[in-house]
Amino acid sequence: MAYRNVSTHEVYVIITCIYLQEAMYSKEQAARLRKEFWTTFGQYMKPIPSAEGVPVNWVNYRTDVSDIQFKMTADNKEATVGIYLLHKDTGIRSLVFDQFLEFQNLMSLEFGEDWIWESPDTHPTRIYKALPNHSVLKKDDWPALISFFKPRLISFDAFWENAKVIFQDLGA
Repeated sequence: MAYRNVSTHEVYVIITCIYLQEAMYSKEQAARLRKEFWTTFGQYMKPIPSAEGVPVNWVNYRTDVSDIQFKMTADNKEATVGIYLLHKDTGIRSLVFDQFLEFQNLMSLEFGEDWIWESPDTHPTRIYKALPNHSVLKKDDWPALISFFKPRLISFDAFWENAKVIFQDLGA
């Protein structure tokens, strides 16, 4: 196989093509695809009851504890699922984080995997799992995204059903 030198112009053209491929959707198209994905995911999850056996809005999962949120995100590069500690006071956020650390082994057992634990010095603090190299803008990636979100959301719900009273008592 013969190789040749590539000119600076050719490199520029290649990089530009890659950029344009990523930016091939208008803001409106991207917003429509994101909305369509989350609607599809919500419909897929709707028949699944919570750990308590009651209907739940899985897409907008509520922890019922202020300053603790469970979020799922998906953009054009990756998907994440995580617990967000949102209290503005670092001391309180550290206290809540330490309580989650007390449950770390239980969480690992429930989730069947370890998650990434950010320092409570960051705001917001996240305990999360990421799925890199998947895009919500590519419908071909949607099955992988759903397969990523579904078991983690169900596992979090089962964990949270048993743990939330501790966090409610903390006044988080």
